[in-house]
Amino acid sequence: MKKYIVLLCLFAANIIIIQAQPKFIPKFVRKMLFEKDSSRGSSFFLLPVLSSAPETGLELGASTLYSFYTDSSRVTRVSNVFAYATFTTEGQQRVSLSSSYWFPQNRYHYTALISYINFPFNFYGIGNATQKVDEQRISEKRFKINFSGEKRLGQYVYVGYVLGGYDYKYRIDNTGKSFEANLTPQDRDGGAGFYAGPNVTFDNRNNNTYTTKGMHLNAYLNVMHGLFSDNNYKGSFLNVEYAQFFALSKRFLLGLNVQEQSLLGKQTPFYLLPELGNDEIMRGYYNGRYRDKNMLAGQTELRYRLSDRIGLAGFVGTGSVFKNSFSFNQLKPNYGGGLRYFFDTEKGLTMRVDYGIGEKPAGEKRQQGFYLSLGEAF
Repeated sequence: MKKYIVLLCLFAANIIIIQAQPKFIPKFVRKMLFEKDSSRGSSFFLLPVLSSAPETGLELGASTLYSFYTDSSRVTRVSNVFAYATFTTEGQQRVSLSSSYWFPQNRYHYTALISYINFPFNFYGIGNATQKVDEQRISEKRFKINFSGEKRLGQYVYVGYVLGGYDYKYRIDNTGKSFEANLTPQDRDGGAGFYAGPNVTFDNRNNNTYTTKGMHLNAYLNVMHGLFSDNNYKGSFLNVEYAQFFALSKRFLLGLNVQEQSLLGKQTPFYLLPELGNDEIMRGYYNGRYRDKNMLAGQTELRYRLSDRIGLAGFVGTGSVFKNSFSFNQLKPNYGGGLRYFFDTEKGLTMRVDYGIGEKPAGEKRQQGFYLSLGEAF
């Protein structure tokens, strides 16, 4: 909860000030946050990041979003370049640069990502019933690059490919937990690899940033292979995601979202396993608190547009990770709500503030999370 609280207060104060005394706000801030633009021109948004934790100290940085259209047609979707960088007083870093590029008339769609993380995280073991008492601090250095391209066939179907590579390095900070005995050398130290595979999409959404009607269905398969002599991993990763949106009225919107992930093959390095919980699905769960060979989760979100600038959302969902067989009895709940600020009303671009609540494991505090992000959860 402490994370981003200062930023949230500053953001709320800025809204109050701009409503009362707009002439005192710098021009670039007014243009970025409050001025409407129906020209389909490019736009830029800067979001400061401020947080703190005992293991990282003070974390400072920013995320930026540059959005644009590749032509003047009302059909062509919004393209963007997103950058994120933070640094801590303990010497950790998180840096990411990604882009989604739509060709005119949406004939082709390309995405690209390059990221580097030098940051600690908590590992609880593998399975759907891990306990906080088994929490283990792991320092991670992760480099990843990903590229995908797809071509439209017909009106709504896209067919393409995905390819990329990764290099994971780990150091266990507090040793002595039970799961360590089951770690292979490549699990303990990490590993490098590359992947490639097919990508298929059905997409008839009316807008790719703030959808009010339509469906998006995407599936891709990463065939993976380890690199270098110390990593002989062979396997594949399957991801299937479905989202559909229904306009209940002019201001009310209902969204449905289901995601399934599977790590296929005999070897299962813990750092490649699907994880339950992030700022997009199963909000309220620590990312990686539960992980296993398979993950299945779903959610529904009700969105209400109070005005051109302000929106509200409430969500409820459920999900689980499992090794071989799925059981409804293992499903975990999540629910919550949040606030939306539309900093670009023409493109439907939002800053999203969410609070998610999960289950309460026996003898532990209820799981919960606070999220500040750019763009909708799905």
